[in-house]
Amino acid sequence: MAATAAPFAAFVMDARTGQEIYAQNADTRLHPASLTKMMTLYLAFNAIERGQVRLDSKFLVSSHAASQPPSRLGLKPGQRIELRYLIRAAAVKSANDAATVIGEGLAGSEAQFGAQMTQMARALGMRNTNFRNANGLTTEGHYSTARDMTILGRRLFYDFPQYYSIFSRRSADAGIATVSSTNRRFLDSYEGADGIKTGYTRAAGFNLTASAKRGSKRIVATVLGGTSTAHRNTVMAQLLDAGFGKAPTRVREVKPAPPQLVAEKKVRRTVQVASVAPSSPGSASSQVQLSASDRPVARASTAAVVTPAAISAAVSRAQAAAAPAPRAAGDTLAASARPNRKPGAGPVANAAVDPNVLARAARPAARPEEGDASEALAPAAGDEIQAVRPTPAPRNDQSASLVEPAATGSASLFVQAAAAQPERMALLGTPAPAPRSETIILAALEPDHGAPEATEIVSRGSGSGKGWGVSLGLYRSQQEAEQLLLKTALQESASLGSAVSRVANTKRGFEANFVGMSKETAELACGRMAARQQDCKVLGP
Repeated sequence: MAATAAPFAAFVMDARTGQEIYAQNADTRLHPASLTKMMTLYLAFNAIERGQVRLDSKFLVSSHAASQPPSRLGLKPGQRIELRYLIRAAAVKSANDAATVIGEGLAGSEAQFGAQMTQMARALGMRNTNFRNANGLTTEGHYSTARDMTILGRRLFYDFPQYYSIFSRRSADAGIATVSSTNRRFLDSYEGADGIKTGYTRAAGFNLTASAKRGSKRIVATVLGGTSTAHRNTVMAQLLDAGFGKAPTRVREVKPAPPQLVAEKKVRRTVQVASVAPSSPGSASSQVQLSASDRPVARASTAAVVTPAAISAAVSRAQAAAAPAPRAAGDTLAASARPNRKPGAGPVANAAVDPNVLARAARPAARPEEGDASEALAPAAGDEIQAVRPTPAPRNDQSASLVEPAATGSASLFVQAAAAQPERMALLGTPAPAPRSETIILAALEPDHGAPEATEIVSRGSGSGKGWGVSLGLYRSQQEAEQLLLKTALQESASLGSAVSRVANTKRGFEANFVGMSKETAELACGRMAARQQDCKVLGP
């Protein structure tokens, strides 16, 4: 079942510590719309830092990418465009065609890129997220939550600070056009806001993940299911205000740990066969554990030339060791090599990767292929991007050629970094490098468990729920009722417990309710609200 839009979902976090400040429907699986592009950009920045691609690498535009609905940059099939322009278009304008080109260019197809996005999400702790495409257009099985998007927004700030300033850009040069930010209104209206990403489809409503800094405090928050741009921005401002009010002034910063990833290197020459692991109980699939060598020649006792015959032999041995049943089509191969791994380091966990990886091991990375045009229920509006760096020491820092030196109202992280390392600026005019002989495919430590679980469906203005609840009265508009519920939830989070807010559309007006409470909780909450001169009455089951 596909997720649908909720009446309202929100999550507020102290970015310095990752601690929750406020949550409402935070783990309900909903349509993220163009907030999806945060992960697309995260993986793009990650690929740059690993040296898989450069900002001046040119990506081929497929007919599938060019056919994406607005918002788009206007790319044409067969066109080649530098990655830096694709990133700017996806981050600032939220261009769907640019995001699709990035996904196809990094993974070979949008479907494979969606799988890599989901694997990275698991590694970052996003437990209720599943990606099917790079741009966030509505499709079955593509969902996330307010909590998970907030986690991703925080990781972009901490993992890739050298690229983060792109999210505060009001406009950018995207090569074939100058694009304007979809988040300009909020950036201009909220003090301290410096990102991150907007999103809109008819199915999702108006979404926003935002980050702001005031003094020593930084708050990151997500709103899903807004009824308009103005409503979404107003609610976000209230959430951030509440976050700054509740967050302590002095706190020990706890930076997020690097994502738990391993990389499978596709190397032309040699691969060490480390061991064969049987499949898990009840599973027909088997796994071959391989350790890739960065050196031209591996030890003779364990090295094997990567040929079709060698691959076939390794798979056959794995099947015999795992189970007598024939291997299923969805079987996976696991790799244990980690990029930049020091000699003598201990073993690492295995990650599931595409079985076709070994078949392509002796070849350079395939160029982007055209994908089948996918039907979207509604066009997504443009949004911004950010990226996170999982490794503390990047090999190729090219942030200088991503973010233009135009003034943005405040000194950007990139400009400060470029001043310290002038050589970054030289990348602005460097030609694209020669094709690399290897590529790296990331996979999360957590294995893929097959098809995603059925997601719950929550519709706008649905029912009053079961059990006891409280009513805050009738209001002329749904927006007015939702704002009161939000304000009350922030003030009475302790007494309301796990109560859920609901707006009931009645003949007399929009009734603001909290439901899903016990009788004792409802009476306590109503008593506290009455003490603050707030109209309130207890609702029975």
